[in-house]
Amino acid sequence: MTRHMRRQGYCVSRKRIGRLMRLMGLSAIYQEPNTSRPNLRHKIHPYLLRGLTINKPNQVWCADITYIPMRRGFLYLVAVMDWASRKVLSWRLSNTMDADFCVAALEEALARYGKPEIFNTDQGSQFTSDTFTDALKTADIRISMDGKGRWMDNVMIERLWRSLKYECIYLHAYETGSEVRQGLKHWIDLYNTRRPHSSLDDRTPDEAYWQKPRPGYIGPTLQLAA
Repeated sequence: MTRHMRRQGYCVSRKRIGRLMRLMGLSAIYQEPNTSRPNLRHKIHPYLLRGLTINKPNQVWCADITYIPMRRGFLYLVAVMDWASRKVLSWRLSNTMDADFCVAALEEALARYGKPEIFNTDQGSQFTSDTFTDALKTADIRISMDGKGRWMDNVMIERLWRSLKYECIYLHAYETGSEVRQGLKHWIDLYNTRRPHSSLDDRTPDEAYWQKPRPGYIGPTLQLAA
């Protein structure tokens, strides 16, 4: 948030932003249902990212499911993210936990952005299902899955969920699925196009994915011999 405000021309520090966020009440932690239930009959693929340097778009994609509370009821959200750039490539909402909405999000990402070398998920039954893994195999994508109970193996998208819920979901008491969908579209568009990350050299996910320099960056100074 501090980096975002500075890009808008405001002279603020992390301490001030932290104080204002506390005054706004952006500190609650909400309990969620388990969205990563495995199916013991499904094949589990090995984790392929350990020790791997991930530094280019479409090298590794990841996906995960989270729980979206509404004033009455809840929905499930799946997102496909490019690991290196943090860009959200596609997402889908559903009121059930079947694999169909996950496959729909995968197919949209493939149609819009090509394909990654590796696709990483947790061991949830949606991602280990034949429907989902067959779509990856058909596209000739290597399949990687987190170790059981190791959320840190997919930490990039876990950070996305935290930001999404603190900055969007918990601030609004959405009544309907259409309201949730509209709110998510607005927030994800802002996340992709206007939210800088220090790990991306203060670029937004869109700038990092398309390998554009951050605004105002002029590159290293060329030193000429006298």
